[in-house]
Amino acid sequence: MKSRQEKIEALGRVIDTLDILRVKCPWDAKQTNESLRPNTIEEVYELCDALIASDDVNIRKELGDVLLHVLFYAKIGEEKGAFDIADVADALNDKLIFRHPHVFGETKVDSTDEVLQNWEQLKLKEKGGNRSVLAGVPKALPAMIKADRIQEKAANVGFDWTSREQVWDKVKEEVDEFAQAVSSGSASDMEEEMGDVLFSIINAARLYHINPENALEKTNRKFISRFNHIERRAAETGTQLKDMTLEQMDALWNEAKSIEKNHPQS
Repeated sequence: MKSRQEKIEALGRVIDTLDILRVKCPWDAKQTNESLRPNTIEEVYELCDALIASDDVNIRKELGDVLLHVLFYAKIGEEKGAFDIADVADALNDKLIFRHPHVFGETKVDSTDEVLQNWEQLKLKEKGGNRSVLAGVPKALPAMIKADRIQEKAANVGFDWTSREQVWDKVKEEVDEFAQAVSSGSASDMEEEMGDVLFSIINAARLYHINPENALEKTNRKFISRFNHIERRAAETGTQLKDMTLEQMDALWNEAKSIEKNHPQS
């Protein structure tokens, strides 16, 4: 591993390289916050793919791409005279110290739950900070991640079940209400009640310390793998999927499950 000085020098070289590119490269020179934003989103998702795969080589690569975007936005801020990368780092450092009084101050905590509760309270006290507990949840977050963050923030200020087992009564209640909406035939009611079902399931995931986004992504990948198996096996016999019965496809699905069980790393 590199020394502290080597890390600082490496970051300095990247900043210097970006300064040159901003002047001498036609593409880099014309970039703006607006033009970079879609690419930033893509880079973060690519990092997420590497993280899910526990692929250290690609994690390092994708972290570099995300870092480039952080430095790029700071460079644009510098050109506008608004802020530079030092201002970004200083603000981050100040925030970390302020939000960790149990490390840098006299506050005592006994659990990670207390740390999170203090974190939310401190955010409300920050100068220029959020005036509402939920104000800090980005509007553009995907709905599942947003629901998880909303519930987590509400719980951190005490709005939560006294026992996590209580959430299953709520899940059942929402499923029953969705069934009633289906019976009524109202599309808008069904959509609303399905949203409530999903929200309650995400809440259950939070209470059982399961990241719902990660859990669903693993299931997505599992489904893709098993469905790809069905396609491959059908192709081996020269059969089109549309010509197969559900029973035939289900048999191949179970075959894929068996392969996963016997070869979990394949």
